[in-house]
Amino acid sequence: MHLEEMLAFNRKFVAEKGYEAYETDSIPNKRMVIFTCMESRLIELLHRALNLQNGDVKMVKNAGAIIRKPFDSVMKSILVAVYKLQAEEITVIGHHDCGMSQVDINALTEEMSKRGIPDETLNALTHAGIDFEEEFHGFETVEKSVQQSVQIIRKHPLLPSGVKVHGLVIDPGTGKVDVVTKDV
Repeated sequence: MHLEEMLAFNRKFVAEKGYEAYETDSIPNKRMVIFTCMESRLIELLHRALNLQNGDVKMVKNAGAIIRKPFDSVMKSILVAVYKLQAEEITVIGHHDCGMSQVDINALTEEMSKRGIPDETLNALTHAGIDFEEEFHGFETVEKSVQQSVQIIRKHPLLPSGVKVHGLVIDPGTGKVDVVTKDV
């Protein structure tokens, strides 16, 4: 029933014109794309810790703030932000205590089976060339993961020169941000 609660709130929000406080256009004020983890502890903390207001940045998220393939959906979103939405900087922000660190593939597929995914489906996907280790493995350290994502972005053949790419790590407990790599 969480969805019903959210929809009821939304009706009131719209009726009371709560959206007016958030009006902006589609071009990010800070000309930046932030690529970060979908971690729920960061939803408000990241904005507060970096003094981001509505409309300041384009925000792209996935599990772990991981880019492994140069033409995945995250990279496409980043390139659209650069070419269509005037983004001039890209910042990858990982976080400590991330659920994607040290993912146990066997435990994950066991949980899939327990939740109703037939073993035949898992086996068929494996035989079709889906490598669960490749698709779901996490990372050893958040700093190395951020550096890997930054390098994929920096070396992308479609990223124009002059776009700065940075890497940060945030502590989801305190909001403290550390620099992993900074473009100058």
